[in-house]
Amino acid sequence: MLDSIKQSPLFKIINPGSIAVFGASNSATTMGTTLLDSIKSLGFEGALYPIHPKEPVVQGLKAYSSIREVPETPDLALLVLPTRLVAETLDACGKKGIKHAIVVSGGFREVGGDGLQLQKELEEVAGKHRIRFLGPNCIGVTNPHHKLNTTFMPFAGKPGFVGMASQSGSFVTQMFDYLDGLGMGFSAAFSVGNEANVDIVDCLEYLGACPNTKVIALYVEGIKRGRAFIETARSIAPHKPIVAIYVSGSEAGRRAGFSHTGSLAGPDPLYDGAFRQSGIVRARSVTELFDFCWTLGRLPVPEGPNVVIQTHSGGPGAAAADACSRAGLGVPPLSADTLERLSAYVPHTGSINNPVDLTFMKNPLHYYNEIPEVLISEEKADIMLMYLLISDQSIERALTLMGIPEDRIENESGKFIHQACNRVAELAEKQRKPLVGYTFRNLEERFCRVLIERGVPLYPGPERAVPAIKALLTYKKLREKILSSNARRGA
Repeated sequence: MLDSIKQSPLFKIINPGSIAVFGASNSATTMGTTLLDSIKSLGFEGALYPIHPKEPVVQGLKAYSSIREVPETPDLALLVLPTRLVAETLDACGKKGIKHAIVVSGGFREVGGDGLQLQKELEEVAGKHRIRFLGPNCIGVTNPHHKLNTTFMPFAGKPGFVGMASQSGSFVTQMFDYLDGLGMGFSAAFSVGNEANVDIVDCLEYLGACPNTKVIALYVEGIKRGRAFIETARSIAPHKPIVAIYVSGSEAGRRAGFSHTGSLAGPDPLYDGAFRQSGIVRARSVTELFDFCWTLGRLPVPEGPNVVIQTHSGGPGAAAADACSRAGLGVPPLSADTLERLSAYVPHTGSINNPVDLTFMKNPLHYYNEIPEVLISEEKADIMLMYLLISDQSIERALTLMGIPEDRIENESGKFIHQACNRVAELAEKQRKPLVGYTFRNLEERFCRVLIERGVPLYPGPERAVPAIKALLTYKKLREKILSSNARRGA
């Protein structure tokens, strides 16, 4: 592990104070132009130096005909140029004293043939000047905490807690809005491309030391430094969860990975074992990758596998109980103490088994106020899974029937939703037991948005909620195994 995050070769790449941009112009159709616009749009606060041989002003910024004319030595060079120009441009950057670069340009190892030699030349130039660079054939980085986005995709979301290293650039840019919608967001994200210099192990090491990163997501097509990867992950996993997806285990996946980044892949069981040895939680799909990050980055690790389920109806409760059973989670009967406490809120027509079916309640407000507190305190339960439902239409109808004037209904409805959601969120925050929500409603509904913004993981159905809960237990087991091994070795 790094003693200081500033020791990482990636620190200046993702936290630069100044950037020289090669390939940007006043033409709206070039990738270099879109990358410079992305940097400006997020509000990067450092100096920007467009390098253009002919245009004196690029996107409203003073441009320079060569890197030699720039009045300082930039922290970072961003290269979006034709392949044949990349090595000589990086050489000019090295002569200027620049020590860090992102090479977005493709046409290197991933295409084979002459591309292999072109990448070798690029590596030799970097070695001569001791330049550390990301790429080639990558889309760059994003660090919302530093107001930095060097990708071609605009981004205006909030800084988050998921740190990502990806061998596919799309799984950085395509996740901007997706993660923002789930209340997660990136703390830092790297597209590593061909990994000619800086690789996924360096990214993992950086993210392990990054204070803004609560959970690490990896998209893997192949790993070159296997032993270093395992050792680095094992040093991080005891204090920070790592989730990975490996996509090259099949023949089709291997072919796609090689044509994508030139990555050499191995059989699926090899990576499965490497992940377990490393303390990494494996996801089997991109959806699972971020579903697992949601619980692992937000919630405490449970003491055990037993779940108490609160639901508004028998069907959603049965579906959740079945999903728990298939995942190897327990759904134990409630203790006598819990049954007695619940009896104050549930009439004899209700069901207070586990799952707790609250179709009938003496007061609907109890569903969000008193009852969750009773259930999460159940001594036999380690985890709470709660069906969440607050329909705008139902609340508005109830308010109308109560005689509330029409011009006050939307405001009163909003108050009710915020109060109910805040009670659930506050309960989740103060407990050492994880509370996970599921619903069959649209996640864009108002109550869902409030819960998500308050940090409650809320999944569209138990089929996604339960595996995300299981990921917490998988991480607990892997972490304990590493800590036990370290203790035996006296580490």
